[in-house]
Amino acid sequence: MSCSANSLVLMEPRFMTSSRFVPARLPRLLGEEALADGTVLDFWRWTLGDLRMNTARGFLAEYLVARAVADPSETRVEWGPWDVRGADGTLIEVKACGRLQSWTSTKLSTPVWNFKSVNASRVWSEASGSYEEVVPADRVHVWVFALQTAIEPHAYDPLDLKQWEFRVVPHRTLLKAAQSSARVSFFERQGISPITYARLAEAIQEARQRNDSMSDVASM
Repeated sequence: MSCSANSLVLMEPRFMTSSRFVPARLPRLLGEEALADGTVLDFWRWTLGDLRMNTARGFLAEYLVARAVADPSETRVEWGPWDVRGADGTLIEVKACGRLQSWTSTKLSTPVWNFKSVNASRVWSEASGSYEEVVPADRVHVWVFALQTAIEPHAYDPLDLKQWEFRVVPHRTLLKAAQSSARVSFFERQGISPITYARLAEAIQEARQRNDSMSDVASM
């Protein structure tokens, strides 16, 4: 039987706090914990063993950005209002794509990043357990568009940082562009060049500064 929102309200009151179902804090997994006839590590390998998969590639890109900006979060937050929070408080959205996929294809993929949430005026609040209104220009500071550049299947290594490039854009620049998706040509028109992972932290900091200086978009 599937678990729906309606079924959740039938649970005993002891699972509720101030009329909200607040997730309990879980112990940090090490991977050696027993699970069925294997371990949690076996589960991780089964689930994310192929980092070329679209979902896994997105997670990996977020992780790389998080490490670059020293995000203090212990785990990724599924419904967070942003993907990564830098140690300095910079709020970052991350999008990823690649030229090759985890499935057989007849041609290389054309990089296209979708960012419909750039105009979002509501975000999920963990504190209230509901959506809350926000000013679109103030929701986040920076967007990072990651591209896995490998074009030869035998050479594709998701863990090789030299195969990744990043395009870093101030949030208000993206908002002002009035688009919900982009190809490489969009960034070229904006004068945004791809950078290596080694330059990522610095580029994010620079984009944050440019974003904060764009008061004209903030007032839209």
